[in-house]
Amino acid sequence: MADDIKSAAAIAGSALKAQSTRLRVIAENMANANSTSAVPGGDPYVRKTLSFAAEMDRASGANLVKINSIGRDKTPFQTSFDPGHPAADTAGYVKVSNVNALVEMADMREAHRSYEANLQTVRQSREMIGELIDLLRGK
Repeated sequence: MADDIKSAAAIAGSALKAQSTRLRVIAENMANANSTSAVPGGDPYVRKTLSFAAEMDRASGANLVKINSIGRDKTPFQTSFDPGHPAADTAGYVKVSNVNALVEMADMREAHRSYEANLQTVRQSREMIGELIDLLRGK
């Protein structure tokens, strides 16, 4: 029984770490949402994406959450006509990052909710282990 509770805490702990990484990537995307290239015709910041994977932990026998990869979004860049901009191409167009602030905000809310749910799982697991120890002590 205690091993199951420890496994639940380990799974939730790995999810906390994964969601923390997800929040960091979202923050980086948001910070660079309005970036452009430093050179004429160059590419601006490319939105980062990440994927999760399950990884078997031999010690606990549980499938833990891991970051599988951090990739780049293949969505095309938006362009705006601004011939005076230092990053404008020969036609006067500037490429703008492919980060969509609304998508990032939705992802951030989802990551935050997942983080909170897993944090509550860790808290509950610790509480259950404490109650089990109290029962074994005869309190």
